[in-house]
Amino acid sequence: MNNLINKTATMQALLLWDLGKFEVREVPKPQVGSNEILLRTSAVGLCGSDFHIFSGELNLNKDRNGQPIPLLQQPQILGHEIVGVVEEVGAEVQDLSVGDRVILDQGLNCFSRKRQPLCEYCVTGDSHQCEFYEEHGITGLPGAFAEYLTIPAVNAIRIDSDLETVQAALTEALSCVIHSSDVVAKTRARYQIGAEELERRVQSILIFGAGPGGLLFTQYLRNILGYEGLILVSETNAQKRELVKGFGTDVIDPQEVNIVEAVKEKTNGRLAEYVIDASGNGLIFKSIPSLMRKQATFLMYGYGHGGVDLSVLNNLQFMETILVCATGGSGNFNNQGRSLTYSEALRALEEKQIDVSSLITHRYDSLEAVPQAFINDHKLSDYIKGVMVL
Repeated sequence: MNNLINKTATMQALLLWDLGKFEVREVPKPQVGSNEILLRTSAVGLCGSDFHIFSGELNLNKDRNGQPIPLLQQPQILGHEIVGVVEEVGAEVQDLSVGDRVILDQGLNCFSRKRQPLCEYCVTGDSHQCEFYEEHGITGLPGAFAEYLTIPAVNAIRIDSDLETVQAALTEALSCVIHSSDVVAKTRARYQIGAEELERRVQSILIFGAGPGGLLFTQYLRNILGYEGLILVSETNAQKRELVKGFGTDVIDPQEVNIVEAVKEKTNGRLAEYVIDASGNGLIFKSIPSLMRKQATFLMYGYGHGGVDLSVLNNLQFMETILVCATGGSGNFNNQGRSLTYSEALRALEEKQIDVSSLITHRYDSLEAVPQAFINDHKLSDYIKGVMVL
């Protein structure tokens, strides 16, 4: 990636300069490289990862020895769920034009860097594990909590529809759900969605959490994969329970009922063949072994689980559970080097196969307004997903 800086031009950016401390500052405006675009930020989704970085639970900006670089030493510009308008194109860019609306795959991989031969992970379509991977807004590269951003043109996918910008900001989040589901499908798990043999077919899915991830998973399972079996969602928030119920699920309030007994009852004692943790709450691990069948699949999607003794996972060993840890949404590439997963996610939003309008509960119309989401709003009972819209 070209990191040239125009020393005379500046822009506004929201810097995270210490744990829990944001400040809008004037910073150098990036110059576009020959294979890059200059993007004017239109909208940015606020991700759980952003909140973890803000609080200090997560820092993926590492030095050469793999040690986290403190924010005081190197402040970060967060924001990786990105929509914008092409402001300028580099000399080598042929397939994007000034004025195009685009979503970004924010992760730099071998295609982004024009690197040949591709690393072993990019060859197999696992670009989020690229040997040379870096990510805007996550690993220290500047994110989109700023007026402008430069990125290789192959990381941008044009929006050719009238999809609302605020909804397009959830393309990255949906891409993560699609990628995780693809990873699960590639396993040789005993139970598979849509398996021809009934005894090998996933008949019950249990999802922990009805935040953005859980809500997207339910729609993806129903509307894209065509799953017709039972989906149970465990969620403590009443508003989220009502919302996810509308997507064709049965809901459980684990504060009001014994979740093990509830799952047994709703599955006629069979338990779940597929469990998805979309909550990041480590407390769930104590009950998981009692909720799923032997040789079932457990997708560890949510991030967090801090401060909890995970020795309970030993119980999964004796059940021969298929444990899947998936992250990101980049996936495989088309013949141009663009992400197929992001393209699929964008198409699902454009064709209204996935409805994200009800997920977006909070909007922020300036860089100055964004810290409110981190300090207070995300703790509110009615908060599901926030999006900065400039």
